[in-house]
Amino acid sequence: MIQPIYLYGSQVLRQKAAEIDLNDKEGIAALVQDLKDTLVNSEGVGLAAPQIGVSKRVVIVDGRDMADVYPYLKDFVRVIINPVIVEESETKCEYNEGCLSVPGVYADVVRPEWMTVEYYNENLEKVTEKFEKFACRMVQHEMSHLDGCMFVDLVAPIRKKIIAKKLQNISKGKVSTHYNSKIK
Repeated sequence: MIQPIYLYGSQVLRQKAAEIDLNDKEGIAALVQDLKDTLVNSEGVGLAAPQIGVSKRVVIVDGRDMADVYPYLKDFVRVIINPVIVEESETKCEYNEGCLSVPGVYADVVRPEWMTVEYYNENLEKVTEKFEKFACRMVQHEMSHLDGCMFVDLVAPIRKKIIAKKLQNISKGKVSTHYNSKIK
C-alpha cells in the first residue's frame, strides 16, 4: 500500500532504526510491499523504512530508471534487510544527491567509492554483495537513513548555509510534493 513519505523535520528520520525480526515473515512482506508501492508512486530510486514512518532496518533501491545514464543499472533492484557494512573503500567520490524526504534540495556529497554489505534479501536469504559506482551511492544514501543521517548532514558547510532556509521551510510544511507526504 502507498504510504506517505515523512519529510525533513520528522523525528522518525533522526532515529537509529532497529533490526527487523527475521521471524516476522508477514510483517517483512507487508513492509517491503509498502516500500515498493510508495517508491513507484513517488518516482524515486530508493526508499528506507524510516521514510514511511517505520523505524526498521529495511531499504529498497531501484536503479532501472537511471539506466539511460548508468547502463549497468538496467536490472538493479534490491531489497536490503538488516544491512551491515563489511568493508568500504578509503577512496571517496562525489555525486549530487537528492531525497524524497527533502524535496527540491540537491547537493554534492562525498562518500566511499565502493562498499561490501552483508544483508538479507526479500527471500530472507543472507547475501554479501559489493556495490560500486552509482549503485553504491543509492545503497549508501538509503542505509544512512537507517542511522538517522540524511544527505544534507553530509554536505559542505557553505552548502548547508545556502540550503538552510529551504530545510526550515520543509520542516514547517511549506513545501509541495507530487507524492503523499507528511511531517511528524
